[in-house]
Amino acid sequence: MLNKFPLWKNIVILVAVVIGFIYALPNLYPDDYAIQITGARSSTVVDETTLSRAVDALQAQDITVKDASLNPPDALIRVTSAEAQLKARPIVQEALGREYLVALNMAPTTPEWLRSIGAGPMKLGLDLRGGVHFLLEVDMESAVQKRLEVFASEMKRELREERIRYRGGDVGEGNTVELTFRDESSRDEAFDLIRGQYNQFLLDETEGEDGQPQLVLTLSEQEIAQIEDYALQQNLTTIRNRVNELGVAEPLVQRQGRDRIVVELPGVQDTAQAKRVLGATANLEFRLEARQDAPTSATEVYPFRDNRDRTARLEQEIIVTGENVANAQQAFDENGQPQVNITMDSTGGDMMTRATRDAIKRRMAVLFIEYRTETVEKRVDGEMQEVEERKVDRSIISLATIQSTLGSSFRITGLDSTAEAAELALLLRAGSLAAPMYFVQERTIGPSLGQKNIDAGVMSVTVGFALVLLYMLAYYRFFGLVANIALTINLMLLVACMSILSATLTLPGIAGIVLTVGMAVDANVLIFERIKEELRLGVPPQSAINAGFSRAFVSIFDANITTLLVAIILFAMGSGPVKGFAVTLCIGILTSMFTALLVSRAIINMIYGGRKVEKLAIGGGKLANG
Repeated sequence: MLNKFPLWKNIVILVAVVIGFIYALPNLYPDDYAIQITGARSSTVVDETTLSRAVDALQAQDITVKDASLNPPDALIRVTSAEAQLKARPIVQEALGREYLVALNMAPTTPEWLRSIGAGPMKLGLDLRGGVHFLLEVDMESAVQKRLEVFASEMKRELREERIRYRGGDVGEGNTVELTFRDESSRDEAFDLIRGQYNQFLLDETEGEDGQPQLVLTLSEQEIAQIEDYALQQNLTTIRNRVNELGVAEPLVQRQGRDRIVVELPGVQDTAQAKRVLGATANLEFRLEARQDAPTSATEVYPFRDNRDRTARLEQEIIVTGENVANAQQAFDENGQPQVNITMDSTGGDMMTRATRDAIKRRMAVLFIEYRTETVEKRVDGEMQEVEERKVDRSIISLATIQSTLGSSFRITGLDSTAEAAELALLLRAGSLAAPMYFVQERTIGPSLGQKNIDAGVMSVTVGFALVLLYMLAYYRFFGLVANIALTINLMLLVACMSILSATLTLPGIAGIVLTVGMAVDANVLIFERIKEELRLGVPPQSAINAGFSRAFVSIFDANITTLLVAIILFAMGSGPVKGFAVTLCIGILTSMFTALLVSRAIINMIYGGRKVEKLAIGGGKLANG
């Protein structure tokens, strides 16, 4: 029996190995630490003058610049280390001002001919590169409550426009709104109006304690689920926009479970700034100041932001919120004081026009709403412990007289500083959060620790790989050498696949590589032991080789498929590091099966196939007649 692959199969194996080699090559060229400069607005140009100012500022602080290049619309400055990168960013930002965004980045050193075919190195995860990791929880109850308040305000306005008299309309427990009418005909009119325009509610006609007709509106479970899903999706979009405004390269923002969001910012070490920008709701509500004769139940009193002793009484009804802001830019008023120029979307503009048309000479307040978490000491189980409490702070930024009907564009004044105006504009421009979020987990990984993780990971793979190579060579002789060649190709293909798929390598991912090395050689051990068993039974060498590969296939396939299913489940159900491990394991299983069953046999076929063989150098194999 001759062991030979057809020509086409050898060609396919060779092409796969060559492609793997090419796409694994970029990983031999590590990225440079770099600073990326971009205009804060599309109209801001980054030119040679801008780049020279940045380079001069760095050199003045004794920071070595490896290279500086202009790649419109961006500029890139390469430095020597992660420490130099962290020092360089604030220096460049201060030198260029707020017209430019300065981001931490990694600049590729891959040769141009490799980049031209789409080849690039694997991305490094947070635990290898350094940065910050946040886990945020979305307050779903507040999302539903907030949306219910908007519904209630719209209903009350509709009822007033239709001249249907009512009392109440406040949001109650159980996601309900209660409306009381003076007679049943008014209730019936309101019932028909609300049923036609607000099918999100379940309507129930009842009587109040005073016997007057009531209409109780309860938000449906389907609508609640939609509001919660929208809140999470809107917060995801907003967080991504805010991360872009922060100027972070290759961030990770993804959903985790029903109400949580994971944010990973590689290269960022200033957690205070990141938390302030990511977690701040910075939402606005525009409300009219209450009239003197307005009932207390329909008004609310709030302090001013710049003077907590000063207060104003506002109507409960909200004209428009920050969700309708289409654009926001920092500017200065005629007295040189900071302000934010706001442009509303079409819906917000219409609502503002409708509300201010009949409110000339009345005053309108801009209410700033901030959700935050404070650490306070409380007695828990008889002991004083630090616990985190969620706080909601509402304060008035400005209270100005409406001189004429407002539309889509107006301004907010009364801000304390230029920095506050810039941050408020950034948050509004990036979008308001549909629901408040709270930080439930925070982790910072320094660049030096990331490098230590890389060194430790490389060392573990190298030691494990070397020990396996030595064992296989000593125990299986020539066949061990074949297994080592296949194992090396397997590692190369694994790296190539992860590079092609732009998979992120994490510390658990390196553990997956080490596990893959062990599993790959395990397949060769099964094959070689089967060949040795056939030789002991007196089977000719060529037949023993064929039997070893064909009969060991089922065992190898079963074992690898079982592990592959587990890896897929880990990827589907896990998050973060678990996903990194699962991705590496999945790819490693596929490449190890390819190299063990095809590459190893192709090499053995080239050596032994097509000729008479009397014995095999397989360690313990006896002389067998062909």
